[in-house]
Amino acid sequence: MPAKLSVNLNAVAMLRNRRDLPWPSVTGLGRIALAAGAHGLTVHPRPDERHTRYSDLPEIRALIDDEFPGAEFNIEGYPTEDFLALVEKNQPEQVTLVPDDPAQATSDHGWNFVAQAAFLTPIVKRLKKGGFRVSLFSDADPDAVSAARDTGADRIELYTGPYGGYHSDFAKAAKELERLGKTADAAFAAGLGVNAGHDLTVKNLPPLAKRIPALAEVSIGHGLTADALEYGMAGTVGRFLKACGW
Repeated sequence: MPAKLSVNLNAVAMLRNRRDLPWPSVTGLGRIALAAGAHGLTVHPRPDERHTRYSDLPEIRALIDDEFPGAEFNIEGYPTEDFLALVEKNQPEQVTLVPDDPAQATSDHGWNFVAQAAFLTPIVKRLKKGGFRVSLFSDADPDAVSAARDTGADRIELYTGPYGGYHSDFAKAAKELERLGKTADAAFAAGLGVNAGHDLTVKNLPPLAKRIPALAEVSIGHGLTADALEYGMAGTVGRFLKACGW
């Protein structure tokens, strides 16, 4: 089965927040994405609410529950106590933990699973006890996968930023793709599922899907939102689904 597509709504929310107005509607565009075939919605609510606001979360939860019960809600973020409480209040199907400093513009690296094992393990246990699937943001490093598994997580999410960043250098992109592929191979061997996200496009998704055919999910925001300005949200979701292999 091809990787499922989760539409990250942060870029939509950031555009909305440029004005004190309710448009573009985060929930409304989420509805269009799901109606067009997206398998889920992702948000990363940072403490300063500079894009997704805390008030968006119950609306997205209700949208999925009321209109698209087969879809999934994925909340990602750095696991402060406030973040964990937000997750427990809004009950996503998946929680993706990222090692972001709150001031970072966007996620730009994975966890150091060995050094941060003592920090992550009880958090993963708490989330899994709450019934959430837990995914950990991971660099392309096959040797780190066993430590990720030992935290108790269900999946890793491959940080594909470097791969997407080599959009004009095919040789470097190919090398980075193989690093991602080897990390996925190690994760599967360790019993982990594999997601991927960051700077994925309709151009670089097919090679990724070919190298990692068992990829479970891709979470895409910036590139998808940029394409939506040209093709509309529904048309863009269709393009990305095709790129995933649907």
